Amino acid sequence: MIKFLDLQKINQPYEDAFQLKLEEMLHKGWYILGNEVQTFESNFAQYTGYKHCIGVGNGLDALVLIFKAYIQLGKLQKGDEVIVPANTYIASILAVLQADLVPVLVEPKLDTYNINPNLITEKITTKTKAILAVHLYGQLAEMQRINEIAQQFNLLVIEDAAQSHGAVCVQKSKIKNQQSSVAYSFYPSKNLGALGDAGAVVTNDDTLAKTIQSLRNYGSEAKYHNDYIGINSRLDELQAAFLNVKLPQLDAENEQRRTIAKRYLSEIKNDKITLPYWDFSNNHVFHVFVIRTENRSQLQEYLLSKGIQTVIHYPIAPHHQKALSEWNSLSFPITEKIHQKVLSLPMSPVMTMEEVTEVITTLNQY
Repeated sequence: MIKFLDLQKINQPYEDAFQLKLEEMLHKGWYILGNEVQTFESNFAQYTGYKHCIGVGNGLDALVLIFKAYIQLGKLQKGDEVIVPANTYIASILAVLQADLVPVLVEPKLDTYNINPNLITEKITTKTKAILAVHLYGQLAEMQRINEIAQQFNLLVIEDAAQSHGAVCVQKSKIKNQQSSVAYSFYPSKNLGALGDAGAVVTNDDTLAKTIQSLRNYGSEAKYHNDYIGINSRLDELQAAFLNVKLPQLDAENEQRRTIAKRYLSEIKNDKITLPYWDFSNNHVFHVFVIRTENRSQLQEYLLSKGIQTVIHYPIAPHHQKALSEWNSLSFPITEKIHQKVLSLPMSPVMTMEEVTEVITTLNQY
């Protein structure tokens, strides 16, 4: 069986280092916001090229805290509108809603699956105050154009980088915009995955960083002194320790993902399958490799019968979810087409070239 994602195999090379980190923590007896969190925050800020990194409980909280911090700072108000891609994991939209803001959905491009910048301006109103750009499946959104639009209309830019750790823009710097704030998830299946829930915010904004640091810890900077109505969302010390072990290998693992993607793109030859767009730059880290096909269930069953696991990212469009019932009658044809036809192939840095060959051969025989 070729697993879609073999987390045990991915983490196996790090097991000895993980054990050492655990033993160190047990001997120190410091489990919350200790040296490992501080070290990871410093390491990940340096890695992403940002001034500040604030470790939080998970990727959803990272987004929520950004929005709530902007509200505390007066840059957003409850009820303001936020442009969001219609084709995204629902967490992006939940973050906007949980901050008492209003998501405004915009269709993606069919080739990249990311938000279509050409459609953003027609959704901007006097209530629009921010754009949430999602780097879906590991590919950067068109940030230069999005930032131009944001500057033109005086909008904040928030980036959801939960799936794009290490992606690099054309200018050869990791996701970086001096005005933006970026949310990361380190859920175990991510390119940089912890062994549980974990997340972070990176930013160059000193005041925003200080506010998020407080909000993640009950709204407190000094113990028992609460400046804001905060929450408890702190990066766990043990997960930070694991992330410190894995971070140095992230670029190499991303490069292995690109190697597999290049083979898929050049060797899969089947007119029943639509391959994703990639310009072969480092703007894509292939968190998942997504194809489209007209009869998805048939292809998925065929691959499983041949011992190849696949996953659907995602089977239900956000505006069709029961939780967002007020949007169920809305129409987003491109988004709906994507959610009806996409299928994710096995993709991980521990796949062997023999496994990649088997996936390609099996698809070409379909």
